[in-house]
Amino acid sequence: MFDHIKKDIHEFEEQIISWRRDFHQYPELSLEEHRTAKIVADLLDEFGLDVATGVGQTGVVGLLEGHCPGRTLLLRADMDALPIQEENDLPYRSRKPGVMHACGHDGHTAILLGLAKFFSRHKQTLPGRIKFVFQPGEEGFNGAEAMIQDGVLKNPDVDVALALHLISVIPTGMVGLRSGPMMASADSFRIRITGQGGHGAMPEGGVDAILMSAHAITALQSLISREVSPSTPLVVHVGTIQGGQAFNIIAENVEMTGTVRTLDAALQKTIPGRMDRILKGMVESFRGTYEFDYQSGCPTVVNDPALTHLVERVAGQVLGQDQVFEIPAIMGSDDMAFFLDKVPGCYFCLGTGNPAKGTDHSHHHNRFNIDEDSLAIGAEVMAHSALTYLTGS
Repeated sequence: MFDHIKKDIHEFEEQIISWRRDFHQYPELSLEEHRTAKIVADLLDEFGLDVATGVGQTGVVGLLEGHCPGRTLLLRADMDALPIQEENDLPYRSRKPGVMHACGHDGHTAILLGLAKFFSRHKQTLPGRIKFVFQPGEEGFNGAEAMIQDGVLKNPDVDVALALHLISVIPTGMVGLRSGPMMASADSFRIRITGQGGHGAMPEGGVDAILMSAHAITALQSLISREVSPSTPLVVHVGTIQGGQAFNIIAENVEMTGTVRTLDAALQKTIPGRMDRILKGMVESFRGTYEFDYQSGCPTVVNDPALTHLVERVAGQVLGQDQVFEIPAIMGSDDMAFFLDKVPGCYFCLGTGNPAKGTDHSHHHNRFNIDEDSLAIGAEVMAHSALTYLTGS
């Protein structure tokens, strides 16, 4: 089967590109991927897979049973788009105002469909089985966790998981990967600080919530500078702040929201208590009160060393060793972490950046696009990696 990978995938490369462009024209927000899910489910059924829909709300799973006994491999792609107005001048630009595939999930979905088509052709020689998981709600809605709760890792039990992410800051055709922690956890928080309103000209008569919020923002940064080792990455970021009514009124309430990112699972668990301690001491010293709501999001993406080495070796064989490199840890997050928290696996990055084609804009940018040459490359690396694992070669 290895001999057929490049030939077969490039035989229907134009089909993969066509799928991607269709998804790009009709993007759907998280947990609203109804059209995308139907197309995916219909194609998987056409390929002869056992199909389950509505997994994790709008997710789709296709199970391909090989002819020979063996292990179970999960291959995953996310399907959702972002609430961004596309500014690309393309024949296949988004037709939905204010919604855009600005993170490459259309490419991920198309690649995985190509893999399902490829493996369905060769199931008579395939050992084990493959679960093709098309996940909803990656953009902040923890769709992977919902699919796990709906049993995607069971019946049959998944042994390992593989996935890729198209990355515009890496040149097309290059693979970046990292063993161990690769992407940060992503938690969120809301802080409401309450003081006492008054006249701005008579500050002694009020308790200024804006002043307290300013001290709180500064004090929370001491978690990074004084409570964590300088070699341990940690982000405590306040992203919104709302408060005050007029220039000459002491604000009674201020509400802030933000995010916490870390690559250390043990550290992640300690942050809520540390933040609460700092807030309590600071706000009470100003005679105010506060409410603190902390929500744990997705965990750290942690790649299994053995599976990462397998993908690294395979990618070097397929693309050339000079096209494979170790990437630094990323403080962005991805809910592939939920899968890798339950089973060993590897999440790697595939370059799609090509300035000549205008595909070097950053993710979540309104002119983000991918070099479509990366689609067949990604499918080929994933197919080789999957077969190498399943055959034990």
